[in-house]
Amino acid sequence: MFHERKIIAFLETLPRDTLTPMSKPACFSTKISEDKFLPLKDLVLDQGFSLSIPPYTVFQAKREGITVTLYESGKLTVQGKAKDEFIEFYLEPQILGSIEYTHPEATVDFTPRIGVDEAGKGDFFGPLCVSAVYADEGSIRLLLEDGIKDSKTLSDGKAHILAKKIKACTVYETLVLRPEKYNELYSKFGNLNRMLAWAHATVIDALSQKTGCMFATIDQFGDERLVASALARKNEAIELQQQHKGEADIVIAAASILSRAAFLDGLEKLSAPFGFPLPKGASSIVKQVARRIGSKDPALLPTVCKTHFKTYNEVV
Repeated sequence: MFHERKIIAFLETLPRDTLTPMSKPACFSTKISEDKFLPLKDLVLDQGFSLSIPPYTVFQAKREGITVTLYESGKLTVQGKAKDEFIEFYLEPQILGSIEYTHPEATVDFTPRIGVDEAGKGDFFGPLCVSAVYADEGSIRLLLEDGIKDSKTLSDGKAHILAKKIKACTVYETLVLRPEKYNELYSKFGNLNRMLAWAHATVIDALSQKTGCMFATIDQFGDERLVASALARKNEAIELQQQHKGEADIVIAAASILSRAAFLDGLEKLSAPFGFPLPKGASSIVKQVARRIGSKDPALLPTVCKTHFKTYNEVV
């Protein structure tokens, strides 16, 4: 069990500015009762927000620099560069009746949830990997202790180390699409974002069935209706939250690390028969290696790369 003394000891090791308003999460999340739905709607209209009703929401309100989303479950999220002022001067005093957002403990959302992210979509060589992680409050505290953060800020070695820690304290699901399967699916979907939406919905649904969790959050990409629609076809009961720069959410960050580690493992396995490592990304070095493989056996290239990339047509 994660003891309170251990939590306090961990917090005391953090720099003082770690718990200042500058460290507040990219997305503020709380829950409100149904009797506050209408007052909140009146508030955002008074403040010049425009309203829409995405799937599973009571409404979503937007204006420059801020998005306020109220879900049918009562979950309320606020995100965007202008969120702090809105929360402090309007939301807290008029709706929440508290100042929890300015309290250090509110810098982390402990709501049990599924977080999802992918790796490999921008890499010519290697698989596409999509991971979902379920974490409750105890797991989130352990993720904090382990220093979990966006995988793009980590070295390959560190990503592998943290992936083992994440697997030890959470429930997770990872979908690995090796190049041959990836290329087959891409030819059917005809669009990367549609395929990503299907992959996200697949791991969310699988993990929801495994854990019973009915709330998921992802790093938004493309039209937000894509994943919502793909998920609705699998499990209409799951509530989906999409946010920009989602890796700031610690559970999404954990999913990004599992995806990154799976991608690195997949790339290493694909590299083994060649006797040299297949490079990451889509740089000029990647083109050189692709030409080298293609010149020896053109049929090999589609088994290790994503053929819809412009790079493929340039080297074949």
